[in-house]
Amino acid sequence: MRALATVQEISEIRPIRDADAIELVLIKGWQCVAKKGEFKKGDLCVYFEVDSYLPLDDRYEFLRKTSYRNNEFMGEGFRVKTMSMRGELSQGLALPLSAFPDITPQAGFDVTERLGVRKWEQPEVTGSMGIEIGNKPFGIPTTDETRLQSMPEFLEAFSGLPYYITTKMDGTSCTVYCMDGEVGVCGRNLEYKEDSATSAMWAWVHKHALKDKLLKLNENIAIQGEFCGAGIQKNRMKLMEPNLFVFDIVILREGGGGKKVGLADLQRYCEQLALDPVPIEEIGDQFNYTLEEMLEKARGKYSSGQDKEGIVVRTQEAGHNYNINHKMSFKVLNNDFLKKEKG
Repeated sequence: MRALATVQEISEIRPIRDADAIELVLIKGWQCVAKKGEFKKGDLCVYFEVDSYLPLDDRYEFLRKTSYRNNEFMGEGFRVKTMSMRGELSQGLALPLSAFPDITPQAGFDVTERLGVRKWEQPEVTGSMGIEIGNKPFGIPTTDETRLQSMPEFLEAFSGLPYYITTKMDGTSCTVYCMDGEVGVCGRNLEYKEDSATSAMWAWVHKHALKDKLLKLNENIAIQGEFCGAGIQKNRMKLMEPNLFVFDIVILREGGGGKKVGLADLQRYCEQLALDPVPIEEIGDQFNYTLEEMLEKARGKYSSGQDKEGIVVRTQEAGHNYNINHKMSFKVLNNDFLKKEKG
């Protein structure tokens, strides 16, 4: 389970211009708006990341006006999301440790399960995606990326390594796989029936003859990317026709799981299969960026003129770093985008 609620140290406090009652507190790579004087530098707090879903509890009642949700999928609770106050982003929620007397006062301590915190999720919309036939098979990895602010240790792990930076596209996760001569199409978590009439993804696969190309390739492989176009999210790229922008190629293994290929092989497969990779913004021999520089680099716009969602950074050779226990990729969202989306 993702660590959504953890004990963290307040690393810095900054004033907010023309604000008498609130100030900014910095936690890891995040900044949160808090009551003025509630914290001082070095204090411990319970920090709830963006997309935490908090249970009904008197300690969170002050969130009711802005954050209360009640639906069939998630039930009742309080959703923590990005907010903008006095022109400053508040990315998460910091509460004093004194409100949680039973919590171990140790930085990094994970209290997600103890506090009953869940990740805010909504079911996949199947109207244009297709008819569900089951979960994503063969241990194909989920495509979520961790935000840099949640793990600033990425910067040290990437330091000096060959890397590349891609544009984070605005769409929905899509996987097209071929395993032992069987081709399938999946969203983030679900697999869909092969039917161009009910599934926009399958219609795209058929139009681009990708099923035939994969069968001819005769490899156990999963192609993962962002499926973008009209009716998908807000189509900020203003695409006239849907398209799949590939960001990962996974060589599937018998028995489940697989191994992601590096940049050179990803480009080779895309060329061979006539697929579009996600736009590459930068390729470098030695990663050497600060958090502030990464946040600035995440700014920018799509060719449509609308604010892009952000960037994704990967090492050129796909891999896993066991010091931080994470794959070697992360995302950085565009703060200009977040101020408008509040997400």
